[in-house]
Amino acid sequence: MLHDGPLSYLEPIENRSRGEAILEALARMIHQADLGVGDRLPPEVMMADQLGVGRSTIREALNRWEGLGLIRRRRGDGTYLTAPIPDPEGPVPLLIKLEAEAVLRLLEVRRTLERDAARHAATRASAFQRSEISRLCGILLSIVERGQNYHAADRQFHEAIFEASGNPLFGHILSRLNIAFEASEDSPFKRRAFGLASFPFHRTLADAIADRDPDGAALAVNRLLDAVDAEVHLIMVDGPPPTH
Repeated sequence: MLHDGPLSYLEPIENRSRGEAILEALARMIHQADLGVGDRLPPEVMMADQLGVGRSTIREALNRWEGLGLIRRRRGDGTYLTAPIPDPEGPVPLLIKLEAEAVLRLLEVRRTLERDAARHAATRASAFQRSEISRLCGILLSIVERGQNYHAADRQFHEAIFEASGNPLFGHILSRLNIAFEASEDSPFKRRAFGLASFPFHRTLADAIADRDPDGAALAVNRLLDAVDAEVHLIMVDGPPPTH
């Protein structure tokens, strides 16, 4: 049964427009009340009253958490934690920690799906598809080398692999996951520099598919995502690198 215990850890927010302050207050409540995955949060109206903010402000903060996969709302039942909430204390802002945790969960799913897609592409791709994957990889790496926005070219490269796998669901699932992930506009995970260490492995991946080497293709995916994973963990500890 839900009790008022967690609410006692909430204190009024002085600046009602500070969304990050709301998130930090909620995260602090969760840690101090020792709430974990599967536990239910207090009702929105009660948290809003305790913080001295409008219910819409609480709902907006929880919408952000829902977009990051941290909570699940059950209609008529309440809001439940579906993932651990990082400690709000420390030099790295809470929102960056939350986004980092969401990226790591996304990488777990990507690793499984992209590894299998690459294996299938290495065995099923036609000669034209192998050539197209290699061509798109060359375009992608050229764009990266010039320091331009690579996101569209990266998406085309991976979509070509999903198509060559013979199972379009790989691409559909990953596309929906990417859309579901909501990062702030100034998020370090939206910056052009994020993930650059992974790009040499894109060529390794393209070459393995061209050589009909499923094991090599799967290994390339692992190394590619290992590079991204390492960068996420570094940001969680040290914060994002300065922009230039």
